[in-house]
Formats: sequence, C-alpha cells, structure tokens
Amino acid sequence: MECVSCATATNKYKCSKCLAPYCSVNCYKAHKESPECAERTAAIQATQKPKNNEEEEPTIYPPFSTDDTVPKNLLEKLEHSEPLRQLLRNPHLCALLKEIDVAHNANLAMTAAMQEPLFVEFANACLEVVEPMTEAEKEDLRLCS
Repeated sequence: MECVSCATATNKYKCSKCLAPYCSVNCYKAHKESPECAERTAAIQATQKPKNNEEEEPTIYPPFSTDDTVPKNLLEKLEHSEPLRQLLRNPHLCALLKEIDVAHNANLAMTAAMQEPLFVEFANACLEVVEPMTEAEKEDLRLCS
C-alpha cells in the first residue's frame, strides 16, 4: 500500500475517516484536510446506509412479531407525545433506559425498573399513546382510586 500523501510504501496507519493508508503524522495532517479524504468518507458512508433510508434496528436478533408487538405506525406516535418529551428530559430516567437497553437479562432489568415510580410513569405514558384506555377502563380506574 502507498501513503495517500507521499506515495511511500506503508501499511502502518489508516485514516480513521476514510481508511486511506498513510505513513506519518505529517502525511495524516495533510490528508485529513484534503478534499480526497472528504470524498472517500462520503463514499464509505453512502455504501453503509440502509437502502430504504430507514435506520436498522440495533439488535443482534432479527425482529419478530408477537401478540404484544406494537405496530410501527403507533410507535411513531410516541415521537409527538409531549408528556413523553417531558419525562425524557429527566436524566435519571434516561440513565435507567440505557441500563435496560444494555442489560444481559432484559426481564430482570424490566422487573427492577417497574419498581421505580418514574419508570412506571414513563411506561404508562407510552401505553396511553399506543393503547389509550377506553371510557369504561377509565371509570374502573376512578373507582379503584
């Protein structure tokens, strides 16, 4: 491989943006400011985007449907919920959601999270958007309170 800046034979380093080979710090500094680096980076990013312009779900398992799967159109309504926006401004809730997301045992993490009143409030706000209560259910809730 040849250095992108000085054409010296090298295989020591690669640009972190475009993966072009370079041989020294000086060559890297010259390269990273060049239009060639920007073009190569754009080309790499264009090939890595999903073809249908949708973000892929960040999971190692393919998504599958169950009776509890919420349709995508209802999930998209969550984006416009002002009560959810207010709740997600809470750093404690954000930290809790991140912990759940990376937990090895999701069931255990959810069970623990449901002990937190803030998380229960978050879960209820989500449910209110994707599966609003009927008038009969609201009346039953009022009677139980």
